[in-house]
Amino acid sequence: MKSVAPEPRGSAGESAGRSGAKHVAQLAGVSTATVSRVLNNTGPVDPATRQRVLDAAAKLRYVPHGAARALRSHRSRMVGAIVPSFDYALYARTTSALQRRLDEHGYSLVLAEHHYDLAAELRIAGQLVQHGVDAFVFVGLDHEQALFSLLQDYGRPYVLTWGVDPLGRHPSIGFDNRAATHAMARHLLALGHRRIGLLSAPVEGNDRARARGEGLRAALAEAGLTIAPGHAQYAPISLQAADEAMTRLLAQPERPTAVLATNDVFAVGGMLACRRLGLRIPQDLSISGVDNTDLGATQTPGLTSLRTPIIEIGAAAAEQLIARLEGRPYEALQTFGFELVERASTAPPPPS
Repeated sequence: MKSVAPEPRGSAGESAGRSGAKHVAQLAGVSTATVSRVLNNTGPVDPATRQRVLDAAAKLRYVPHGAARALRSHRSRMVGAIVPSFDYALYARTTSALQRRLDEHGYSLVLAEHHYDLAAELRIAGQLVQHGVDAFVFVGLDHEQALFSLLQDYGRPYVLTWGVDPLGRHPSIGFDNRAATHAMARHLLALGHRRIGLLSAPVEGNDRARARGEGLRAALAEAGLTIAPGHAQYAPISLQAADEAMTRLLAQPERPTAVLATNDVFAVGGMLACRRLGLRIPQDLSISGVDNTDLGATQTPGLTSLRTPIIEIGAAAAEQLIARLEGRPYEALQTFGFELVERASTAPPPPS
């Protein structure tokens, strides 16, 4: 764990070379009055011009000076959490724990989503800075570099969650996603499985999905195995999409005897596909998940899964940001453990 001293407060965002409204106007090809109308929402501007101004402001990391001065002199006691999606219940549980701990200390939570679009995440963060948000919580380790530059420019503390930066560049709280699925893969291998498939979210801009896939591949490589072509399927995080991805996987020649899903939603969607296709779990196919949610635990058979620190991450993120905002020492890097919870969805493979 990495502990650091209190952060300096006050004029952390001042910079003599910071871009101004005139620079935004020059880049967008408009007047400074137009820039003011767009950024302060004080008058009509046609959509194309508005977008040029917003794009120029984002590129220059510009926040109106009046708002910036107010932010430096007055704390709003608001923390912003920008998550990939409100549809994924896991993030709701983490942000609920975050909100409870913030509320205990007199802080409010502002919640936004970016739909796995890192450029949108940057734009939303800029808007929240302009509206006085004191600090930020983000999910994962993949982000635009401009996001960190923006937060540094305006002295906004932040913490990354659901992963721990291996290089220690950014404050982060989470667990080792790669090690988690590596452990699950070793469990499946120990049961005798040699053909193991993967159900995962797309990996672009999603370090959690990428690391979890790497964990499976590493365990297979240690056993002299690989994922067969077509046995890795990717889909958005939903039961229907997981059902469709599992259907594609099961249509492959010589289907796998076990499937590692990178979260419980994919695992349960895969179970739905198996039931529809007449496959028995685990007699015909073993399935495992990640996160040990009620969704998987209440299935029949119960889902073998990995318990991850869903609540702990949210509470720890709140504690770290409160300490930083109040000028107290904090642990910049916090790593939690995980636990393999074995249930009836995994068993030895069927006879050849």
